[in-house]
Amino acid sequence: MMDRDSLRQAVLIREELHKIPEIAGKEVKTAAVIRRELAEIPGIRVLEPFLQTDTVAFIDGKSPGKNVTLRADIDALALSEDNGIAFASEIPGMMHACGHDVHTAILLGAARELAARRGEFSGSVRLVFQPGEEGKAMARDLIAAGALQDPVPDFSAALHVEPGLPVGCVALKKGCMASSCVHFKVEFAGRGGHGSLPHLSRNPLLAAVSAINELQYVVTNWIDVQKPAVISICNINGGHMDNVIPESCSFGGTLRSLDNETSGELRGAVQSICQAAARMHRMECRIFFKGDYPAVINPESGVKVALKAAQKAGLTVHELKEPAMSSEDFSCFLLNSKDGVFIRLGVGEEQPPLHNVKFLPPPEVLEPGIKYMTSVALTALGCEA
Repeated sequence: MMDRDSLRQAVLIREELHKIPEIAGKEVKTAAVIRRELAEIPGIRVLEPFLQTDTVAFIDGKSPGKNVTLRADIDALALSEDNGIAFASEIPGMMHACGHDVHTAILLGAARELAARRGEFSGSVRLVFQPGEEGKAMARDLIAAGALQDPVPDFSAALHVEPGLPVGCVALKKGCMASSCVHFKVEFAGRGGHGSLPHLSRNPLLAAVSAINELQYVVTNWIDVQKPAVISICNINGGHMDNVIPESCSFGGTLRSLDNETSGELRGAVQSICQAAARMHRMECRIFFKGDYPAVINPESGVKVALKAAQKAGLTVHELKEPAMSSEDFSCFLLNSKDGVFIRLGVGEEQPPLHNVKFLPPPEVLEPGIKYMTSVALTALGCEA
């Protein structure tokens, strides 16, 4: 039975965090709240930051053993909230539209539960409050800085709130759970001039149009037809006058696939096509890739642990039939752990979608979330209680 005081505290923390949303890599106030809360829990040792706004802490069991790593993302989005609630965002133009305030409150609640039960298990639980999931995939930076060393996780777990599912429902899928994602930008540097004398210029708009047109054939002509993939061009910028050929033009977009090999093929296609377009139009181009999210691949062994943990916690389990084309950098944790699992946690069938200005998970989701994260840690450590 979950302690009622712990649940009330989780509700209050969620509301406090919801008021102070901070975007990727800027989560200074959020990190301060997390560290304040962890300092009040007996049996938790908090490490110095590996980056600037992360928090990594340990709960040590009664004897040495395996390590389970639990992760919550803490950043918000550059959106203006439209909810009219008492604990609405106090930061203009920013809000928790993806539920990371809920993820953080859940992990803090699980930390209280696990610390109180540290005499029941061997091994350790690592708590990771990760900055910069949105758009920057800062899990890579955090792991590169050593956050998953000493020890390497035997099991890593995380959850993400999911509209469209009943509150507290645990949604599971073996294999690909969420797609890879790479954001890209292509810049063409031409030679500007008068629109009446195009032969004296090198028009970067034409090179961009040529590349964009050819990129539309990549999924059908470059990629195995059995492997889903997406190339979306989402912006183009160049020129502002009707009679002036601009010096430069750029466009950008996103690449997505359900396996990491196909993701590499998509990147290669962008490079080849854009460089060829630049040569054809006698100019230079630069290509930038950022926010590299590998696909989230749940191993069968990890799904079995999650299923057992959810059942022990008395939670309803829903089997997902299809992966999502959205992305999550918890994939980096799975790639750097011996085993692990990522699940989705229902927040209501009538909830607006993620990244919507009215998205607001109900407080009732906190208790099942805390129960699940506590149970998955204990189950992975071999504790049957």
